[in-house]
Amino acid sequence: MTAPKIRLVEHTGGLAAWSIRHPVGVVMITLAVMVLGLFALERLGIDLLPHIIYPEIRVRVVDPGVPAKVMEDKVTRQLEEQLAITEDAIYIQSRTREGRSSVDLSFAYGTDIDQALRDASTRLDRAKRFLPTSIEPPIIYKRDPSQRPVAELAVSSPLRDPVELRSWVDYTLGKWLVNLPGVAAAEVGGGLVEEIQVLADQQRLAGLGLDILDIGDALEAANVDVPSGRLQMADREISGRTAGRFQRLDELTDLPIVLDKDGAALLRLGEVTKVIEGAEEERLRIRLNGVPGVKLSIQKQPRANTVTVVEEVQHRIDQLHDNNIIPPEIEIHPVDDEARYVRQALNNAINAAVSGALLAMLVVYLFLGSVRRTLIIGSAIPIAILVTFILMTMGGLTLNIMTLGGLALGIGMLVDSTIVMLENIYRHQRLHPQEPPEERSRLAAAEVNSAIVASTTTNLAAVLPFLFIGGLVGLLFRELIFTISAAILASLVVALTLVPALSGRIPAGQEGGLRRTLNRIVESLQAGFGWVTARLLKVAWLIPLLFIAGLAAALPVLQQAEEIFLPKMDEGRVSVRITAEQGISLARMDEITRRVEAIIQRQPEVESYFTQVGGFVFGRSRHEAPNRAGVQVILKPLLERGGISSEDWIERVREEIRKARLIGARVRLYSRGIRGIRMSQGDDDITLRILGPDLETLETLAA
Repeated sequence: MTAPKIRLVEHTGGLAAWSIRHPVGVVMITLAVMVLGLFALERLGIDLLPHIIYPEIRVRVVDPGVPAKVMEDKVTRQLEEQLAITEDAIYIQSRTREGRSSVDLSFAYGTDIDQALRDASTRLDRAKRFLPTSIEPPIIYKRDPSQRPVAELAVSSPLRDPVELRSWVDYTLGKWLVNLPGVAAAEVGGGLVEEIQVLADQQRLAGLGLDILDIGDALEAANVDVPSGRLQMADREISGRTAGRFQRLDELTDLPIVLDKDGAALLRLGEVTKVIEGAEEERLRIRLNGVPGVKLSIQKQPRANTVTVVEEVQHRIDQLHDNNIIPPEIEIHPVDDEARYVRQALNNAINAAVSGALLAMLVVYLFLGSVRRTLIIGSAIPIAILVTFILMTMGGLTLNIMTLGGLALGIGMLVDSTIVMLENIYRHQRLHPQEPPEERSRLAAAEVNSAIVASTTTNLAAVLPFLFIGGLVGLLFRELIFTISAAILASLVVALTLVPALSGRIPAGQEGGLRRTLNRIVESLQAGFGWVTARLLKVAWLIPLLFIAGLAAALPVLQQAEEIFLPKMDEGRVSVRITAEQGISLARMDEITRRVEAIIQRQPEVESYFTQVGGFVFGRSRHEAPNRAGVQVILKPLLERGGISSEDWIERVREEIRKARLIGARVRLYSRGIRGIRMSQGDDDITLRILGPDLETLETLAA
């Protein structure tokens, strides 16, 4: 009777039976997969979140000094008329401030945002015909969090003036960093740009029949390099160029100005003007921890590794310091470092995954009492994870908090299948010691083979529908679901190949004292469970009533529970926004901001703070607003600040600012959310929009 049964197993054992018969082949294939998995892990990018591109396109137009009303009439309305007819646009929003016009286009999730960007760019080109000639070149871009700087540095020097410092950062430090692997741009903001001022004597110009426009035309015509053609010789040719651009200050003062049409009467520019070498007017101030400086933003390439790029930048700066290439009086401090938060989030996810794997191995050892079987589970977990890395690389995923969370969940499902296979083989070894080892393993694998496949398929069927969720939820959790699915498939393959191939080679052996003790405990629990079940079956109607009562008691708690999209993460980043009345001078705004800085500096939990007064800088773009200032506060790690949360710190500082009585200024503090995620049009939990034709009434209601 035994032979037909064994022969049936040979035909129904499937992949597990084949693995038991070919353990060496399975091990060699496993080693090859591990090598591929390690290569795949090396190619995986590291980021905080999945690559999210919101279905939004933004247009920015800057014309410094122009009043908001004029910007609205001359720029914003023209942009709205042209951009509103962009194909598939479902929402358009504009904001106009002094010298700045912003128009945002929103599209439905799932729209080809690259095609929408091309269409919007065409509309913008048409709108340029109606825009003033004084504007700076319009900027159009899609809302892609990966385009945000991965690191922001503040460069300061007590010995160099703002012009010299900015020039050194822009033309020296920036060039050392921009050629690093993965760095897309090193953009400088703040400081002062060198400027040559030509101050005309209006009375002398009027006496000579000239005006300021004549001086401007003369400067523009003279400050050019003109190509001179080619000088051809017998065996070569030389391209010529007439150098006309100004190189020295005296060249400007000696520039001839024509007084009549015949060109007979000439005078030098220095006779009717005063030429001064200086800097542009200071309209925006930047400082770190109270020290004036220049902001340097590092942007990475779209698919580059965030952590690697930041580490390469820091390594290059350290190397330049060690070689004394960076002058000793120049200080470079990080303002914001995205890699810091990426490391923290990834370390937490990795620790959770490793802890889960170790606990799973501990449970296996307690219940099986075999170190070698425990090591099988311990080896199956990383192998399945390496298989998951291969699938993630093929799917174009990165290592982020979502994919690592999927791996952590997948480990639990992985252990389920492997433990079922391992325990059943061990049980057959104990129950049928007289049968050949290979046959016992085949029989055990055949019994649970279909059950493992069915349970794995059920798990996949439960999670795969979430891949079809749209909107921001779909963008965020698609990689999580993909990783869970990949981990489930990897666990199935490992449970049907490597686990039976290795388990069948381990003899049952004698049960140790720990195993016998655990068996007695489990048998006692089983007996107790049987006793309780027998009693409950006599009153079977009571069980549904108890479940209904428990559900009724839980419903109020469920309804009162707070519903949030994502849990709040205390990253220790606090933003302070200071707004004053229109018309305030930069010096007065800076005075108010310094009072706020003094309050922040007194807080022991503060690690650093970065201040921008008179507007803000983003990359090379800057927005001038004398009545606005911002302070970015970086708090120390949670343990180093005594467990005080960012919200508690904000409440304490808000009370101190209230006591300072900053007349004419409004100060707002808020904890910055997860970098790169915005779930609404504003930065607040609730945003109210008031519509109406009267701007003064709207301002009164908003206040």
